[in-house]
Amino acid sequence: MAANKTQPTSSSVIDYLNTVDNNKRREDPFVLLDLFDNIMSEKAVLGGESLIGYGEYHYKYESGREGDFFLTGFSPRKQNLSIYIMPGFKMYTHLLTKLGKHKAGASCLYINKIEDIDITILKQLIKESADYMRTKYNAV
Repeated sequence: MAANKTQPTSSSVIDYLNTVDNNKRREDPFVLLDLFDNIMSEKAVLGGESLIGYGEYHYKYESGREGDFFLTGFSPRKQNLSIYIMPGFKMYTHLLTKLGKHKAGASCLYINKIEDIDITILKQLIKESADYMRTKYNAV
């Protein structure tokens, strides 16, 4: 059984964010950090080399694979900001239509810059998805 490769570390989230290239690319992750800190009761943790995660849930697939992962989080990538909405987006289409310029993968929301989106809608999306994950996985 392979565990998730993105494990929590004891490295400083602030120190990591200060290494992000380009002033603008460095500013937006700090906006997200503040936003997540105000929504989530859990403390930000650096997972792996570049994922800032909040909370934790335990998953187990029918295949027998299981592990732990963050309830939600984000990562400042070179191309964009990746925001992790773990339940996916099927039940949040009503929010995505109001969010602004973005792309969505299975559980990743990609935005180029904070100014491209409605921050109030993003807050609602993060809160609703984290609440859903807490309930579904009995995560505290």
